Amino acid sequence: MDKFERFLDRAERLMDRLERILPRPPSSGADWDAALAFRWEQGRLVPVPHLHRVRLDDLLRIDSQKHIIAQNTCQFVQGKPANNALLTGARGTGKSSLVKALLNEYAKDGLRVIEVGKPQLAELPHIIGLVTGRPERFILYCDDLSFNADEPGYPALKAALDGSLTALSDNLLIYATSNRRHLMPEYMEENLATKYVGEEVHPGESVEEKISLSERFGLWVSFYPFSQEDYLSIVEHWLRHLGVKAMDDAARQGALQWSIQRGSRSGRVAWQFARDWAGRR
Repeated sequence: MDKFERFLDRAERLMDRLERILPRPPSSGADWDAALAFRWEQGRLVPVPHLHRVRLDDLLRIDSQKHIIAQNTCQFVQGKPANNALLTGARGTGKSSLVKALLNEYAKDGLRVIEVGKPQLAELPHIIGLVTGRPERFILYCDDLSFNADEPGYPALKAALDGSLTALSDNLLIYATSNRRHLMPEYMEENLATKYVGEEVHPGESVEEKISLSERFGLWVSFYPFSQEDYLSIVEHWLRHLGVKAMDDAARQGALQWSIQRGSRSGRVAWQFARDWAGRR
């Protein structure tokens, strides 16, 4: 084998390796009948065949949050004006579960969910193009969202929400969950740039930039840590759901000890304890 043939052989093997790691080119369509929910992966919509069948009635102690988001979603599936929504607050309090429950509640009315990870947000214009003109109503769902200013998804999301010459399709809303209200890290030095003009406060440019993304969501819905009473009522609900008829003193003490070990009284921790307790008994 001469040098040129060896070069061609090495080039071909290199191309094979690159094809395995490079993202696929954006797809031109999707099988919309394959599922009610999809994930955007490597430039294409991947159906999610097995959904988490949580119901709105299973989400306790967040009644006001449920009402706000359910009302907004109901307006949306009926073709009425509705807002993009940012769900923020304590971990494990039902932000992500609420979006899943909305799909179960309104799928019969044409609602569909497309989950997009933070690295894929730069491809938002292509996703918007795929759903434009479809009869379904789509929630583009971004879970546990936070940014650094130099990440490519940040300007794409900001432009899609409000600021791009191309508007969002009428059949698409963006719902995002985050533990951060402003979606970006905040530093003490940024507050030092705040100026005081008489009795007026003028935040520094970096602070204004961070606020500008979150304020483009029409709805802000905050979730708060649960009290001990809230936590125990959620434990009791899930124990009944799993076949335990009543929560006795032993279960109550076990639930409290479980929350202390986890350092949290959240709906997620309550669900995890209930599974453990019911499984062992």
